Amino acid sequence: MRDAAVSEQLLAWYDGAARVMPWRIGPAARAAGARPDPYRIWLSEVMLQQTTVAAVSGYFTRFVTRWPSVQDLAAAADADVMAEWAGLGYYARARNLLACARAVVRDHGGVFPATAEGLRALPGVGPYTAGAVAAIAYDEPAVVVDGNVERVMARLFAEETPLPLSKPALIAHATRLTPRLRAGDYAQAVMDLGATICSPRNPACGICPLMTLCLARKAGIAAELPRKLAKPEKPVRRGVVWLAENAGHLLVERRRDKGLLGGMLGFVGDGWDGAGGGPPFQAEWQILGEIKHTFTHFHLFLTVHWAKARGNPERGSYVQLNPDDLPTVMRKAYDLAFTTKKPR
Repeated sequence: MRDAAVSEQLLAWYDGAARVMPWRIGPAARAAGARPDPYRIWLSEVMLQQTTVAAVSGYFTRFVTRWPSVQDLAAAADADVMAEWAGLGYYARARNLLACARAVVRDHGGVFPATAEGLRALPGVGPYTAGAVAAIAYDEPAVVVDGNVERVMARLFAEETPLPLSKPALIAHATRLTPRLRAGDYAQAVMDLGATICSPRNPACGICPLMTLCLARKAGIAAELPRKLAKPEKPVRRGVVWLAENAGHLLVERRRDKGLLGGMLGFVGDGWDGAGGGPPFQAEWQILGEIKHTFTHFHLFLTVHWAKARGNPERGSYVQLNPDDLPTVMRKAYDLAFTTKKPR
């Protein structure tokens, strides 16, 4: 396989098929001299971790409308940022987002470093995000390897060793193919190819710009790659969450900064670790049912309790709540109470 042929064919395809995204400078605009805003690229890449483009677009637009620059985000209140992040999940990303923005303003004069190495020194920025920002924002020929790129490389080179064992080989393939010119467009082209044509199931090999170069297609095994080692079953945790109402206001508390849903607003609960715990006040609590939410490393089942307020709670405070400000697991409890059960 001629390495240059991969980038040539892929970039030619990208010039006509690039996805339109609110943070992206398309190939035509880029060729005309427009340059991406590193802040917007960094913000989008942090949001896109473990999340789809469709899910992120609305969040991204709200963020850059409210905080149009890294200086604006660095000056934002933690609680405001966490509330805007609610629903995106993986809440440590939101805490790292603030830490990184403040480091860029404090240590770099509000300008993101222009190299992957410099970006790696920022809080919460790992190899993938550093490579993506360096390549897309600054055209550094940095290696960018996400799940889409892993899939494209595995198929292009017919790499049958299962992930994660094959990861070093896939990174080596991606490194060798990354061109020195138009590195940002190339990085986005590979990701677009994986997201739209070289999809996990039923890849559209017949319209792929790399169809004549793909070894897995020639071997008839494209749809089987990348292979993956069997994942162990996720453990299960159980817990309780208490919903209480007082004159149209709901009892909530701000969770501790570190740990699960750190810094997020939510209903009062026990430790969700099997140790148990008492309600925020004594009342005739009504069990509404159970919700399930899956986190990265475990399944969580929560029994939802409901009561009208009786006196001052031992934990939390009553607020007029916008349910959209809740993390997804708390929103599920809210929906169970107000949509399904409609407590008395």
